[in-house]
Amino acid sequence: MALLLNLYPSSSSSAFLSCTKTLKALTNKPLLGFKNRAFSVTSLHSTTYNSQPPPEVHTFWQWLCDQGVVSADSPVRPATVTEGLGLVAKRDVGENEVVLEVPKKFWINPDTVAASEIGNVCRELKPIISVSLFLIREKKREDSPWRLYLDILPDSTDSTVFWSEEELVELQGTQLLGTTIDVKEYIRNEFLKLEEQIILPHKELFPCPITFDDFLWGFGMVRSRAFSRFGGQNLVVVPLADLINHSQKITTEGYAEIKGTGPFSRNLLFSLWSSVAVKAGEQVFIQYDLDKSNAKLALDYGFIESKSDRNAYTLTLEIPESDPFFEDKLDIAESIGLSETAYFDIILGRPLPPMMLPYLRLVALGGPDAFLFDLSFRSTILGQLDSPISRANEELICQMVRDSCKSALSGYHTTVEEDEKLLEGGNPEPRLRIAVGVRAGEKRVLQQIDGIFKERELKLNELEYYQDQRPQQHYTSLRIETRA
Repeated sequence: MALLLNLYPSSSSSAFLSCTKTLKALTNKPLLGFKNRAFSVTSLHSTTYNSQPPPEVHTFWQWLCDQGVVSADSPVRPATVTEGLGLVAKRDVGENEVVLEVPKKFWINPDTVAASEIGNVCRELKPIISVSLFLIREKKREDSPWRLYLDILPDSTDSTVFWSEEELVELQGTQLLGTTIDVKEYIRNEFLKLEEQIILPHKELFPCPITFDDFLWGFGMVRSRAFSRFGGQNLVVVPLADLINHSQKITTEGYAEIKGTGPFSRNLLFSLWSSVAVKAGEQVFIQYDLDKSNAKLALDYGFIESKSDRNAYTLTLEIPESDPFFEDKLDIAESIGLSETAYFDIILGRPLPPMMLPYLRLVALGGPDAFLFDLSFRSTILGQLDSPISRANEELICQMVRDSCKSALSGYHTTVEEDEKLLEGGNPEPRLRIAVGVRAGEKRVLQQIDGIFKERELKLNELEYYQDQRPQQHYTSLRIETRA
């Protein structure tokens, strides 16, 4: 019985897009944007920042002051920090103290696009596409009302979608490389559709040429900076608030809300607070997302963390259509909330996902164990898959998983030891540190998976199998009814 087990990226471009900076208030889960951040995540309460930001940032800040968004009493100010730009406390800030409130008229979201000159031609676009196109068009307009904000945006980030071919070579063998290629292909396809359907037919609205590189920039800015699925907003870029950086030492995710003010609460404010107390001169941080792996952090924002549980690897398990019991297996998989393809994220230092072994047993099921496909077993099969079915089934699982791990490990051009030596031996460029950190983390997870199933192989004789506990005469009668 063949077991189809693929160790390749499960993250599709649609998955990449579905979680555009998920910011949820209070108990919910946020993601926030990245702006030219380095590999290392700045430690909390360790550095003060006294340097003045670049002139364009000062001009942007003065504009916000003139507009009443901030004042001399504002608790934070923009500053040049390790990551590029960030928000630094002007005075001591208390835990959960509001540090910034930005009115809706200073947000950039699909409503902003709809109210603009290109609103009519963007109505059918996905939010991230329409806002990306809006940013690009405004950047090319010298008289844009958003000019002062656009002038502080970087030309790129360290997200892997901006890496050169030479830089991507360092990701050889990683799942992140495959995901990055898929996402860039998605972006290119979206640009080609946008060019054909909107940009070229409406040259009066887009007098300046828009290239793929322009679109990649716009997409990357929105992808890394926008908040989504928050306070009824599908996607919103909040100038100034998007300067706030991430720290792995922040362990809570509630840091903002959208609230109404004025008569009938019609005026909306984006309210941002500090999760912890911060001293004057120190940077205010938030936690972008506790659940993202280093590969996803690298893809979305261009940095990784040093915490071991940020290292993950996705195992893709599939019931092949050539399987003689394909329909039976698919029915059973669907009855337990899975399908013919299942993805399991394995995290370094954590147990295997609960449904992984049952699904493996189902995919590998065949031969003398095929009696379980009989309708009389359907009501109890989930419980049977929770435990070893037969030695042959369990041994096949171990062999296939271990072979797949070894095959995946052979795809990297370095070993874990070589990666660790490289990181310890100097201070590589940020993108190289990201690549080395991600590939070393993936390899550690693969070694962990291999170790789990190696240990399981050694204990096959000690396991109790359902097949051995079944009455022999019942087994004989059911075997006759099993499909060939």
